[in-house]
Parts: sequence; structure tokens; C-alpha cells
Amino acid sequence: MIKITQREFEIIEIIKKNPFVSQQEIAEVLQITRSSVAVHITNLTRKGIIRGRGYVVDERDHVSVIGGANMDIVGYPYHELKRQDSNPGGVKVSMGGVGRNIAENLARLGTHTKMFTVVGEDIYGDQIIKESEKIGIDMSHVKRVQGEGTGTYLAILNHENDMDLAIASMNIFKKLDRKYLEDSKQVILKSQVIVFDTNLEEEIFRYGVDLFKENDLFLDTVSHTKALRAKSVIGAFHTIKPNRLEAEALSGIAIQNHDDLERASGFFHSKGVKNVFITLGPEGVFYSDGLKNGIMKAPKMIPKNATGAGDAFQAALVYSELHGFQIKEKVRFAIGASVMAMNAYETINPDLSENEIRKIMKKVEEVK
Repeated sequence: MIKITQREFEIIEIIKKNPFVSQQEIAEVLQITRSSVAVHITNLTRKGIIRGRGYVVDERDHVSVIGGANMDIVGYPYHELKRQDSNPGGVKVSMGGVGRNIAENLARLGTHTKMFTVVGEDIYGDQIIKESEKIGIDMSHVKRVQGEGTGTYLAILNHENDMDLAIASMNIFKKLDRKYLEDSKQVILKSQVIVFDTNLEEEIFRYGVDLFKENDLFLDTVSHTKALRAKSVIGAFHTIKPNRLEAEALSGIAIQNHDDLERASGFFHSKGVKNVFITLGPEGVFYSDGLKNGIMKAPKMIPKNATGAGDAFQAALVYSELHGFQIKEKVRFAIGASVMAMNAYETINPDLSENEIRKIMKKVEEVK
């Protein structure tokens, strides 16, 4: 996120009210010299916040998330899971979808977030929009589709509350098309950050990346198969967070040790990616910004529900970018958010906050 000074903020507010205001008039309002105003105007122009004359203020004030929104139905056994049998346990029904989960995590962290997705004109679609708006997500640009059911994700957890099997019914996302992105273009272009998940159809995903490539783009790969949709456009992304298998598929580099992780991240940096985070399961998270790299690891725990950990991690990366965190603080913060997600039975921890995450950050260890 571009940082501005208090004086620059005051100048921006004056220009919003009158784009053709003169530098002398600004100076008189703020009771400073015209030459000082000229310096501030030059700095704001260099930062890309104002453009031209009359001054056009670049009002990038939100994060856009383009991706999946669906209902999650999660079953968990009370004892060790037995295949091909009826297992005593519990069932939770909640809102889900990688993109929507990222948006909710961001909203709970206080970030102005707009969701771009498709849902059916059904009970689940109504619930997703209504409940997401209550949380604070701007759902005003969501597309409703007649004749298609809202996406549904059905997961069975094992006795350690990790996902054992899942089925995703997501045919509706074929309706997230070029026209929808074009119709939403002007709003999305005003984003500070745009998050893509790969639930979009491959052709639409690539079209969207090209359409918004001048913005800072964050990638959530979703799965090994869907990650391949990003392979040809990977260099357009500011930040990526694949797991080990997804990183191998995207880079073509087999990852077996730390040197391989450095080679894979080097490949991504050479394509144009600024920040690379490769999740390694219990081994931790590899991070690299092209200058610094290493591996950090979360404290040991038995998760209550691991399905939302990656979405919380991604949201925390966006939040940390907006707030100017350095690379090591970014990965610690993201790991802290993922731990919070796993500490709740819900897909998204309702108690998520920066203060709570920072308590966990202190326990995150750098292992290499």
C-alpha cells in the first residue's frame, strides 16, 4: 500500500472537492507556502495518487476478490474415521468458497473488501449474500444466475479434523464470464490489491489477469489441477502462495530440499513475481522476496478444522501488504492467521483480529 503523509491527505481532500483548484488556493487553505504545495503535488504525482491537471485523484480504497463463493457442508467423526461405514459425528453448514473465505477474513481484519463472484437465485445464494454483507463484505457486484444452483463444497474430515475426502459442485462458475468482468472493470481497477482464485474457468482467469495486470495481483492456486491455469500468466502476480506440489507444477522444478525451494522461487522472481510463499505442510512455510528467504514454522497443534487455514493465510498476506509489513513479518502474520483459523470449528474464526494474530506470531519459529 502506498503511504501518504497527513499533509498529503489534506491536499487530496481539497482536490477531491475541486479538481481544478490552484496550488495557491491550496496553500491559502492550509496556510503553507505555494512552493510547499508544489512539492507535495509532485510527490503525490510520483506515487500515482493524482494524475494530470485538473488533478484526478486515484481513489484506490478497497481490495477486490475475484473467485468462488459457495456453501460448505463439513462432516467430522467423533472417533477414527471408518470408510464405507456410517460414522457417528457432527455436521456443520457454513458459507465457503476460497475467494469468499479470503474476503471474509479480510473484512474481519477491517479491510474494505468487494467480492466478485456468481451465485444462484436460490436459498444458498440468498444466504451467502445476506450473511456476507452482515460481516462487512461488499456484495453489491455479485452476479445472480437463474437456473444454476449455488456452488456447494462437501467435505469429510478425519479424526484429527483434517480433510479426508471432498466433493466440489461448482458448475455455476462457468457463468463468471468476460462480460461480467468487463461490466465490473471500473470498480475493480480502483483496487489497492486484487485477489484471484483459480476457480474461474481457465480462459476467463487469464483474461481477467490480463485485464487487471497493472494492479497488484495476489494468486490463490486452490488446488494442484487448478493451479495450472495460472502457469502461463504467473509473472503478472505480485504475490503467490502455492503449496509444494503446486509450486512444482507452476515452475517445472522438483522440490525436495531447500536448494530446490530457492531455485523454484528464483524462477518465479525471474518471471516478475515479487513475493513467493510456498507452504510445506508440517514443515512450515518457505518465503522469498528475491533478497531474503527462509522457512518459518507454526507451533504444534491439533487443528479443530484445517479447511480454512489457507484462506486465512492468503488474507493475512494481503493485509500485511496493505500495512507495509516486511517479508518476515508478513509470513509470521500469515502463519498466525492460519493457526487462528485451525483453532475454530468454523471455516473462518469469528475472533480473527490483528491483536489475536500477534499473540500467535510470537510462537512462530524460523527454522532455516
